[in-house]
Amino acid sequence: MIHSRDRAHWAPLWRDYLAFYKTELPDSTYDATFARYADPDMHDMRGWIAWDGDTAVGLVHSIAHAHGWRPEPVTYLQDLFTTPDARGKGVARALIETVYADADAAGRPAVYWLTQAGNSTARALYDKIATATDFMVYRRATG
Repeated sequence: MIHSRDRAHWAPLWRDYLAFYKTELPDSTYDATFARYADPDMHDMRGWIAWDGDTAVGLVHSIAHAHGWRPEPVTYLQDLFTTPDARGKGVARALIETVYADADAAGRPAVYWLTQAGNSTARALYDKIATATDFMVYRRATG
């Protein structure tokens, strides 16, 4: 789990993750997001950091929520990132398996996430540990 002492290690990982998706967010969003993931009483939002010794090499965030088609909540794996040096070493798989284990322990066997269609490196792993769907994601258009 992410702890309040992890902010200095978490922030660069999340910044690099957002940069991968060509996204920048204000510092206030970093503050609010980290506070949620580091709050031990926030049971619907969880986060973990992968470590190689004292070096943070990856992160994953998940959000539990109710679902209209299931009696139990489901888990949305929202963010997953590993540093370039950690790729291909099982870090991403371990982070996903951490989310799976947390979901199972909480009685939420359904776990899902999104990725870009062209993210072939990540999809090579995802195709081994999950089932792809044919659903498209739509977002509300803004003015």
